[in-house]
Amino acid sequence: MAVDTPVKTSAHLRRRAPSGAAPRRPGRRIWVKIVVALLLVVEIYPLVWMFLTSLKSNDDYLNNSTWSLPTTWQWGNYTEAWTTGNIGLYVQNSLLAVVPALALMLLLGTAAGFALQIMVWKGRSLTLLVFLAGMMVPPQMILLPLFTVYFQTGLSGTLWPLILTYTGTGLPLTVFMMATYYRSVPRELFEAATIDGAGILRAFWTISVPLVRNALLTVGLVQFFFIWNDLLIALTFTNDQDLRTVQVGLLNFTGDFGATQYGPLFAAICINVFGTLLIYLFLNQKVMKGLTSGAVKG
Repeated sequence: MAVDTPVKTSAHLRRRAPSGAAPRRPGRRIWVKIVVALLLVVEIYPLVWMFLTSLKSNDDYLNNSTWSLPTTWQWGNYTEAWTTGNIGLYVQNSLLAVVPALALMLLLGTAAGFALQIMVWKGRSLTLLVFLAGMMVPPQMILLPLFTVYFQTGLSGTLWPLILTYTGTGLPLTVFMMATYYRSVPRELFEAATIDGAGILRAFWTISVPLVRNALLTVGLVQFFFIWNDLLIALTFTNDQDLRTVQVGLLNFTGDFGATQYGPLFAAICINVFGTLLIYLFLNQKVMKGLTSGAVKG
């Protein structure tokens, strides 16, 4: 006896939902899009408002509404901020303090992470705890002793107090993060290199550093934003106007009789904010790779 069975076409099979799969909810997608749109408005609108405010005159800022557009577009505010406001000098000082501190921090932190995770020696766990304890020391507690030391050693009046302080305060976090990334590096690579006759220095420079280059970029970018946006340490150790960094220089955007020049001030803030934002957008993908490289073993 023949039984007539319906033919299951491929389109019919594709339409069938897998067992146990939750049905799609179009309403959930709409809510997700709404939340993302709100987050974009919250993030982007302050940047747009800051840029428009940087193009206002002082009278326009004081007499008109805060949310109004500029009546006259004062593009000269950026020129005044760069020249008269010395924002160019402040950016130069920030780079001269941040770049050497960042290089020292990454070099020492990577070497310490390599020694704590790859090399085998007694007391390495205790040493890592000592570095972690350094993360719990508030920077405010060490400013006065450091100021005394820098003054007695003749380093005051230079950028060396900033370089040394940034390196010392950022080193504990750098060591901890690099030690975490080194945990994901297979130890068999270093064992094979040792069998082939490679020493510690060669294994560090030719094997470990290329393997953690994304992690170096990620840690370096995180520490860069920390020390670039620092105000407390820079305000404490820069007693000369020619040594002020960007954050300290923004506190002194005043004109005659102490009146704040809002147009050049917001122009200087835009130069600072959008410059660092471009750096992050340019290195965004490598930062994401660095964040995920230390999360998986092997």
